[in-house]
Amino acid sequence: MLRIGYVRLRDERSADDTATLKAIGCHVVRAEEPAGPMTDESTVLTSILDFIGEGDQLVVTRLEHLAGSSRNVLEVIDKLEERGASLYIVEPEICSEGEGGRALRAALQAVLSVEPMGMYRRPRGQSAINEIRALQAAGVGPVEIARRLGVSRMTVWRKLREVEARATA
Repeated sequence: MLRIGYVRLRDERSADDTATLKAIGCHVVRAEEPAGPMTDESTVLTSILDFIGEGDQLVVTRLEHLAGSSRNVLEVIDKLEERGASLYIVEPEICSEGEGGRALRAALQAVLSVEPMGMYRRPRGQSAINEIRALQAAGVGPVEIARRLGVSRMTVWRKLREVEARATA
């Protein structure tokens, strides 16, 4: 069984996470450089999922290091299962196999059912304004628009002011 550690280099704990993965017996530890703000691009994780084989294990220190949403975590678990591999999370100690795996999947599916669809795909520029205007025209208030789009209320108010300023100019 090959244990492959995965770390996202996003904060000062990344070095500690790498050391932890090596200490618990990961044969390989791969690190993901952040592609940029507001993105969830994971080319290193994708290559691991393409390479990992039957009986192998992907290891992360914390679940939030794996992906940005419940949907993405479930997709990773599905890909691992397709390849005959498993996921092991150090904190709290959970494995995607057996009873713990079924509980993990159930918890992620429960969170997914209440997670806003657009939460991790924030609209930018003109498309954001168009989406906000469409929701406002449908009678949705700014607070609910912000919740649905996964942005702050202030962002919605700013975009609405931009639309007003363009209309009066």
